[in-house]
Amino acid sequence: MTNCRSLTIGRKFPCLAERSSSKRRGTSVSERQGDIMNHDYADASQWRGTTILTVRKGGKVVVIGDGQVSAGNTVMKSTARKVRRIVGGNVIIGFAGATADAFALMERLEVKLEQYPTQLARACVELAKDWRTDKVLRQLQAMMIVADKKETFVLTGNGDVVEPDGGITAIGSGGNYALAAALALNDYEKDAEKLARKAMKIAADICVFTNDKFIIETLDEE
Repeated sequence: MTNCRSLTIGRKFPCLAERSSSKRRGTSVSERQGDIMNHDYADASQWRGTTILTVRKGGKVVVIGDGQVSAGNTVMKSTARKVRRIVGGNVIIGFAGATADAFALMERLEVKLEQYPTQLARACVELAKDWRTDKVLRQLQAMMIVADKKETFVLTGNGDVVEPDGGITAIGSGGNYALAAALALNDYEKDAEKLARKAMKIAADICVFTNDKFIIETLDEE
């Protein structure tokens, strides 16, 4: 009877169930909420870099990112550079997620591109395989957009290497807002950079983890 009653309370009144379970463990809800709020800001893995958008249109490839880095509910930096060129400027990478993890993955991608020059797809697949299977790399929490003059890919820690349809994609906490805005503007705005800026501005107005301090890198398509 006790178990059935607890289950019923948990379904109908989750706050009461949480309070009841906290009493049984000897901790209060307020104490546990305090633990959640006490972030270790020295831990770089908790630093979050958020929204990245890429647009491939009109013979141009644009990768744009905002400048905000957040640690928990605190804005740690508003002018971070989350979009960078690698491999002599021929590849653009944008990252979202834990900042330290993203930099570690970026360095490994550069190594893969040295092994497979001019083969961006092969380099991305090889990185995704390592990311998925290596015990250390598996813990890295980030997503990346990688683009060159011919191709664009999204890489995740689940082993995904996705080439987006239509040349427009986005990642990060504000990624869905930026993607939706870019797709809505696609039929009306012919210039890729202007489209990317407008879409990111909309995302920055909606997402609290995204600001309007944009960094943009572009390439001309072959």
